Amino acid sequence: MRTVVTGLPNPALRSPAPAPLLVSMSDIATFARVKRPVVSTWRRRHPDFPAAISENSGRPLFDGAQVTDWLIASGLGNAAPEELRSELALFGIIALRDRFTPWQLVETLGSLLCLRQLDRRPLADDSNVSPASLPDAEADEALWSALLRRAERIDAEDDFVLRELRAIDTTAAPLARLAEDLVESAYDERGAYEWLLAARSRLGLDSLTADAVTPELRSLLTQLTDLRVRLERGESLTLADPHANAGDLLAALLDDTEDRDRVTVLAADPDDRLTRITRRRFLLAGVSELDLDVQTGSDLEERFADPDIVVTQLPYRPGEDRSVLAALTELERVAYLLRPGCTALVLGPADALVDELKSTEAAQLRSALLRENIVESVIALPGGVLPFRPGYRPALWTLTRGPVREAEGMVLLADISSEQLTPGVRMRLAEDVFLWRAEGFRGLDGHDPRYGRVVPVADLDRAFGGPLTPPAPPASAIWSDKVTERPALIAEAEARLERATADTRTYEDERGPYRGAVMRRVGRLPRRTTLGKLITARRVTRLPGHRIDEKQLTRDGHHTVLGSEEVTGEQPVGDRRIDRLLLATAYERAALTEPGDVVYTLAPRLGVYVDHDGFSVVAFPARILRVNADATRPLTPRVLAALLGAARGTARSPSAVRPARRIEEYQLPDLDPDEVLRFDALLAETERRERLLRAQSDALAEARRLTIAGLADGTLTLGEARTINRT
Repeated sequence: MRTVVTGLPNPALRSPAPAPLLVSMSDIATFARVKRPVVSTWRRRHPDFPAAISENSGRPLFDGAQVTDWLIASGLGNAAPEELRSELALFGIIALRDRFTPWQLVETLGSLLCLRQLDRRPLADDSNVSPASLPDAEADEALWSALLRRAERIDAEDDFVLRELRAIDTTAAPLARLAEDLVESAYDERGAYEWLLAARSRLGLDSLTADAVTPELRSLLTQLTDLRVRLERGESLTLADPHANAGDLLAALLDDTEDRDRVTVLAADPDDRLTRITRRRFLLAGVSELDLDVQTGSDLEERFADPDIVVTQLPYRPGEDRSVLAALTELERVAYLLRPGCTALVLGPADALVDELKSTEAAQLRSALLRENIVESVIALPGGVLPFRPGYRPALWTLTRGPVREAEGMVLLADISSEQLTPGVRMRLAEDVFLWRAEGFRGLDGHDPRYGRVVPVADLDRAFGGPLTPPAPPASAIWSDKVTERPALIAEAEARLERATADTRTYEDERGPYRGAVMRRVGRLPRRTTLGKLITARRVTRLPGHRIDEKQLTRDGHHTVLGSEEVTGEQPVGDRRIDRLLLATAYERAALTEPGDVVYTLAPRLGVYVDHDGFSVVAFPARILRVNADATRPLTPRVLAALLGAARGTARSPSAVRPARRIEEYQLPDLDPDEVLRFDALLAETERRERLLRAQSDALAEARRLTIAGLADGTLTLGEARTINRT
């Protein structure tokens, strides 16, 4: 086991003391994972917050180490202590970008971390280096010379670090101190290097980030390899990536296991700088030098055993330069690497791996791969899994040489392009592939894939060049209870429609047709007032909303929660509720609404809602307006809500931070009491008729939705019905 050196930094490394790292309040907010105003609040409320030690264009600057120590001691912010130290080290690295290029920073720091692990000693742990008694420049020169001597001794063949350290001069000595800071915050060299590579976009190294995939996709690829289970069975495995780039995909596999002593890693990339980054990465990950080979070029080292698992991402090409045939040729090269029982995962462009092919040559090559009985599954992936290439549509092929007999001549086609790669989606898709890999097709007693269909290769061959997408919804979806119950659900919706139509006819027979008795006003217009004046005159009372924790809201609580979402109609009323006991204990001052309270919000726009039932909880920024029925000129809740909703100048421009005017300034007509009563009766009548019509509309929409879904997936058909217009 390698000994990890922890504790206080080496005195030789820390002398002479470097200048303090200056950070602004925005920088503090960034590495504390809070909003910028929070830092101002800390500075105002906490007397022990570190004092500014400098100023830049009127902005105060702080000692980053002091701020980090204060955040760790106070426990404030949303970052763990090790993350705070790592972020501080990153700011120190970024501060050196005026002296070093992003490539120099990543390569030199990575080489120093690798040298530290190879030598099993801190970077300045050398008896010949005692910079405390030397001037700064001489101390840096002594430190760098010692590091070069160590690199020449340990890496004489220049496999990992020597070239990078020779390519830079003594001005890089501060990077050795930053490398020690990284190790101290990440606990070991591997953690420090992985954190450094994770921050490559922030360092400005765009070429290393352009082809990066999301953590969710890396997790899916790791699940599909089943690496951990195979290692737990005692197997020794060889992992390979012929298009390694910076080694992200193989590194994700190694993150999923601690049994790295039984793993051999093969990789290749045409860029020599990338192969050296990858080589250092896997050495720091715990792969033995004897079990590691990263080649510059496109071929893997043939001296090693054939790979058991290949995970690779085909090189990206812009759409105007992309060749479907070239992508399929690269996929074919990956297939040739596999021996019986081994697996490959190939991530590539959907226009080559999934879409219909227009080129005869490309169609012939893809058909040949399918007929070779090596393609296990074809998966259309959702867009956005390559964050820096938002227009790129990816797909995934899984290949297996020598599948089980029940899978011969068949392929699993899956489509999750409309899904998000949530843990549930990843788990279910991995189960589909694993069971297909282990059992193949077993007819009625087998596993029905949740995201695809098992299709004979012969059918795909007959459709020469056709798309590799499931020909129908998954069998598990077709035979689900939701689908088999559709005819009954449609019949229920039709029955509800019939009852709602009868209720509407009965109501109209009793009340007659809708007549509002509206006419043009003659004479003086009503005088105008404002909501502020109504509140001052105590004709209306305004009450605050309450700050409710979203995590405490459920669908089955006792009290309805009315917030901005409900008031503006973005979310149905009743979807968010809160438990009665929780409300009494955690929100002792929270008052419930009374029947007839008007709930309003101004964010994100004006919304007004009359809570006729009451006993609800109003969530900030929504507030309450309560009508005083005993006032001299009383309003009703319906009338107040209608007039507020129709007030002029209530909208805001798209670029405005605040509404054009406060709600107290909204102007309303001060209607006579008898006109208020007539208006309220008319509003109540329209609400009743709207409910009757909505019941018909909802029932008809439900029947229509279920019918379309059933016809679309082929589970329903239409018989003769006299209501269908055949003209």
